[in-house]
Amino acid sequence: MTHASNRSRAVRLAALATVVTALATACSGTTTPTAVRDSYRVLPKESGSPSTGGTATIALTPGLNPTSVFPYPPASANGTEIAKGQMWRALYRPSGQGDQVADMTTGMADAPVYSADRKTVTIKLKPRTWSNGRAVGADDVVFSLDLLKAALKESAANWSFYTPGQFPDGVTATATATAADTVAFHLDTAYNPSYLLSLLTLLYVMPSQEWNIARTGGPHLDFTQPKNAKAIYDYLTKQSSTPATFATNPLWQIVNGPYRLKSYDATTGSYALAPNRRYTGPGGSRLAEVDFKSFTSAAAVLNQLKAGNLTVGTLDSSFVTQISTLKRAGYHVYGAPAPAVLDMLTFNFTDHTGNFDKVVAQPYIRQALQHLVDQQGDITSRGVYNGAASANYSTAALGSPYPPAFGDKAPYPYSPAAAEKLLTAHGWKVVPNGSTTCVRPGTAADQCGTGIPQGQTISFTIAAANTPSYVPARDISLSSAAGKLGIKIKVETKALDYLYNNYGHSYAPANDDKWAAQDYGSLSLAAGYPSSNTVFNTGGSFNLGGFQDTAVDKMINASTFGADPKALSAETTGIAKALPALFFPAPDILVVWKDTLSGPPSAFQSLTSYLYSPEQWYFTK
Repeated sequence: MTHASNRSRAVRLAALATVVTALATACSGTTTPTAVRDSYRVLPKESGSPSTGGTATIALTPGLNPTSVFPYPPASANGTEIAKGQMWRALYRPSGQGDQVADMTTGMADAPVYSADRKTVTIKLKPRTWSNGRAVGADDVVFSLDLLKAALKESAANWSFYTPGQFPDGVTATATATAADTVAFHLDTAYNPSYLLSLLTLLYVMPSQEWNIARTGGPHLDFTQPKNAKAIYDYLTKQSSTPATFATNPLWQIVNGPYRLKSYDATTGSYALAPNRRYTGPGGSRLAEVDFKSFTSAAAVLNQLKAGNLTVGTLDSSFVTQISTLKRAGYHVYGAPAPAVLDMLTFNFTDHTGNFDKVVAQPYIRQALQHLVDQQGDITSRGVYNGAASANYSTAALGSPYPPAFGDKAPYPYSPAAAEKLLTAHGWKVVPNGSTTCVRPGTAADQCGTGIPQGQTISFTIAAANTPSYVPARDISLSSAAGKLGIKIKVETKALDYLYNNYGHSYAPANDDKWAAQDYGSLSLAAGYPSSNTVFNTGGSFNLGGFQDTAVDKMINASTFGADPKALSAETTGIAKALPALFFPAPDILVVWKDTLSGPPSAFQSLTSYLYSPEQWYFTK
């Protein structure tokens, strides 16, 4: 799988050094993890008199530098968009609340209206304006859907949220003849309204009258014609492939969101936003500028916070003992588990190296490994979460209206003894701190399983994001527990950008045999309706490991297309038991901002879901 080169050895040592540093930092204080958590769980109230002007400087997620400006990046670029939702708004804005799919107060449209058979969805736009003064209209929504279809016809990897045969397949959109502000979606297949709403939070509205060209200065094309939609899409993606022109290309200055791009550093990924003075949505920026700065490490973010050079940033859990210091320096600190965020170890079921695909395909192997994840131990460990996390054993968000049937009781609790029993019962000779091997090959209930030969070992490498620090730390914790049962797991850290670009069966199949498991940190599902569609269903665009399970597909289809409110609970229960991935604790997202910056509390609470609303912020007088 990975070669034991000096470079990879250095990476592994770097991961270990990160954990040791975290341990030393955390252990320097005497505050208990529970007391630390209590110190940041209260959301500060809005305060002070608003002033106009000032620049808010925001730290980007370390290691994830924006490289795409077009609202519909390919799957490999998911999560690397510039100012997502700030320059172009989707039909509906995702909610930062666990019991809501969308925030209807900040969206571009009124709530969808469904026909009795749920196959016609009518949406009326709110009064919104493009930065050139033109009103946002239904034709812009139709244009956006047609471009999305053209993108997916070229490649299923051109939208991270696509599953073949599902939205936008089988969907046509028309602008009604009676109103320029109303659009109707006609569906071949009815969707669960909550699930469809979650997709509409991803349908960014683009300017149909300004972007409907196939070359610079070219004629305006009828985008409803598929060949024209393809030509337009190809032109726009080509324009988006030259980062040095992002801030100067007039295409990207036509926006409907609260901000426009002022500058972009193609070397670092840092960028600056200026207010769109013709923005007609809620908020209306009082800030003169919003700067997003890129960072390579969480420690660098902390240093800039301490120096007072950042207005807003996130705090790595390894630095929870610094909370009191930051508060004394004039910062608010708030933290909570992000709604609908899933932390997991993703397996690659298509990695043939050393028969890994055959080994990990066995449910009892995955169950044994889950029994080795010490969630409570890692949560309280000063070297992993430092108390800043909560146990989680399913895809349902904490406090979700769609909880699994087992509630908060782990289906595969931490138990090395249970893990050992599973292995020995299925034909493995467990050699503690040695090398566990298959001694009873075959497909019977007490044998190792299909394709696993005699003498097979359980050995693989986890590619772990190098930040936040708890990511490699929890993987090392798992590796340690596994080693005691003769399962050899190496942990190598990688930049998050590298994982996104290279490790995904759905968009980088050429690398299938180059990785066995990856831990990229958190994956956001739809708040309010955390379906695993696209993540664990066969052919899903974000099914990075190529997991396939007919029963899981049926459960996901039921929650996606049906109207039964219990279907999603059944899905979360079934996936937790099928274990397409290992479940880790849900980390608290720790957000830091200057106490001279204020606004509605919800505009700061949403930061735990990585939703930025600087148009609602202001500096106090």
